[in-house]
Amino acid sequence: MRQAKLFRLIALFSSVLLARSLSAAEPIVVPLWADGAPGSKAYRAKPERPVPGHEAEGWIEEVNDPSLTVYLPAAEKATGAAIVVAPGGAHRFLAAGHEGHQVGEWLAQHGIVGAVLKYRLYKQVGSPYHRGDAIADGERAVRIVRSRADEWHVRPDRIGFLGFSAGGDLTMAVGRDCDAGDAAADDPIDRASSRPDFQVPIYPGGVTDATAQVSAETLPTLLICAVDDRDDISAGLPNLYLALKKAGVPVELHIYGSGGHGFGIRPGPKAVNRWPGRLVEWMHDVGKLD
Repeated sequence: MRQAKLFRLIALFSSVLLARSLSAAEPIVVPLWADGAPGSKAYRAKPERPVPGHEAEGWIEEVNDPSLTVYLPAAEKATGAAIVVAPGGAHRFLAAGHEGHQVGEWLAQHGIVGAVLKYRLYKQVGSPYHRGDAIADGERAVRIVRSRADEWHVRPDRIGFLGFSAGGDLTMAVGRDCDAGDAAADDPIDRASSRPDFQVPIYPGGVTDATAQVSAETLPTLLICAVDDRDDISAGLPNLYLALKKAGVPVELHIYGSGGHGFGIRPGPKAVNRWPGRLVEWMHDVGKLD
């Protein structure tokens, strides 16, 4: 009897260890610049803080040391794809819970590296930053993922950029302003391309500007929003879709019947809660997942 009980305990302990070994690793936090972001060094010691009244939701402000929190999938699930995730927050704060870390975790659970971006907030009251600083953070994030592709088991032609609201505006700005990298740069990260391979703006800001700047070089694009969002988004995304289609850009548009603004990633029975599945299907369709 004692021996049988011992065997059961050993089997239980082994199963716990196996479950842990099969789960995704703890996330890795990577500063975008080891010595501080350009123009931010004087503010770097000022810590980020929760947004009062939204602590439980994971909202943060005062980002002076931009970084990536990288969720790596378990080895047996890895697909070779990666997505930089930019939370929204009107460029005044970051809704880093349901539009950030929860998305990174979901991606890792489905075999995709999720790299959640903390970027500088140029519209926060008293901010010393400018729009170009946020774009520089987004470009640097893509360079980091591409420069560490071998380490993180990512194919360098399968790196996307996904953002919500203001993060969707940032997504499209990075797609427009990206470059091939500087082969002569002293910093090896700056030698990597900042061009994502696809973009996923979800209820994005800046739709009118993005529509005016569409070209044949625009990234393959998946657009997502809800019909009961603001008119500039719910009525603007169809115009952006048509401009992309006319330019010959691979594009898909999903407008859900309800969901409003800021639905992020949440469990629930509504159709809008199943948008991550549409993302995976679309990535297969455009050749970014096998």
